[in-house]
Amino acid sequence: MKSTFRTTVAAFVLLFVLLLVSVPGEGAFKLPAPEKIVLPNGLTVYCLKSSEVPIVSFRMFIRGAGSAYEPAALEGAANLTADLLLKGTTKMSADAVAEALDFMGADLGVSATEEYAQVSAESLSEHFSKLMEIAADCLIEPAFKEDEFAKERAKRIDNIKAVKDDPGSAVRYYFQKAYFGAHPMGHLALGTESALAKITIQDIRGFYKARFRPDRAVAAVVGDIDRAKLAGLLKATLGRWKAASGNAPALDIPALPRPKGPKLVLVDKPDATQAYFVMGAPGYPMGDKVTPEASVMNTLFGGRFTSWFNTELRIKRGLTYGARSSFQTWAAGGLFSATSYTQNSKIGEMLDITYDLLKKGTGQGFSAEEVESARNYIQGQFPPTLETNADKAAAFVRLAFYKLGFDYYGKYLAGIGVVNVAGAGKAAASFLPANDYVLVVVGKAADIKPLLAKFGSWEEKKITDPDF
Repeated sequence: MKSTFRTTVAAFVLLFVLLLVSVPGEGAFKLPAPEKIVLPNGLTVYCLKSSEVPIVSFRMFIRGAGSAYEPAALEGAANLTADLLLKGTTKMSADAVAEALDFMGADLGVSATEEYAQVSAESLSEHFSKLMEIAADCLIEPAFKEDEFAKERAKRIDNIKAVKDDPGSAVRYYFQKAYFGAHPMGHLALGTESALAKITIQDIRGFYKARFRPDRAVAAVVGDIDRAKLAGLLKATLGRWKAASGNAPALDIPALPRPKGPKLVLVDKPDATQAYFVMGAPGYPMGDKVTPEASVMNTLFGGRFTSWFNTELRIKRGLTYGARSSFQTWAAGGLFSATSYTQNSKIGEMLDITYDLLKKGTGQGFSAEEVESARNYIQGQFPPTLETNADKAAAFVRLAFYKLGFDYYGKYLAGIGVVNVAGAGKAAASFLPANDYVLVVVGKAADIKPLLAKFGSWEEKKITDPDF
């Protein structure tokens, strides 16, 4: 049933996109403004009726229910709690929930990022009321059964073993730990072997009770449903959600750590035939005024196929199949990172080129032609990411969560249009790693250690050691 639903969705979305691009004379980008519904329990819901396709999409962020808010000793509890919400309610077993969703061809998911837990749901409009009933039951009346908990925890421990067997995946977790250390943003969503072994079902119930609160949630519904009908549906479903009594737990996240000098970490994976690296340095907070300049800079350095980074490492030299850079942004701050991989014998050469490109970026910056190209690229690529109902629902929730305003993306693209050489160069000087950064390499130490010695003193780890 799900494949049928997705095929139907794809057909409707393709038709809608074709209609959109066929409309001449489009002006500046503008995200439609949603209406607002506030339930008595404090849950805020933004809604937009869109009848082009018979689909309704739902998205919710629950502030303070992410991995940065779990106890340090219980790393992985937030995402484990989120996953267990779909493993049965007081009314339905895990199998019954899955079968009901499959029968409708609907999608329902719960997960946790650093700052929030999120719920996503989508179905044909004729099934949306039933979908919301199931979603509300999962969110409000989870069973948290011991047997389901044991299975999910065991699955995560097995997943960690699989991650460590894949250096391309492992390097990201080792980097997160090396960069953030004991900071709450260093909590791995997957968890660690030692932390998962300590987590009990009582811990999960306690985290859920304290952190899943309607008065700290924001949601959005976009699709083929009237506001009046939606308001009644929300009241009958999510309106039943009550916050726990007592004071709500704190939401503060400490300022993100800033590296002092280079921190170099080598993780030995003796059977690795390739070496993977991630290099990172401080970025900027979500919605910061530097976002347009930083976006243009990153596009040119490593954010697209024809970027400096990918051109030098892949297109010109054939050292890798991919090299990219990106920004991650949160309310408390941000991170710039660059990553790639190559055969063990070439990691020294790859890092030499990476350092040269970073010096070029911070030193000479970009040409006017390059900046214009990046502006055009972003202005062409960004609007299609907000075309579907699900895209808009996610955008409304994100903008509301970070208090950016629903005109933010229009302002962002307008800002992209006026980025100049000086602005892109200033962003490069501010964010490309120079003296203070973290660099993690995963590979066969016996082969790559001599090639890495020239870059400085390395902290060494073994991938067979517990945790990350």
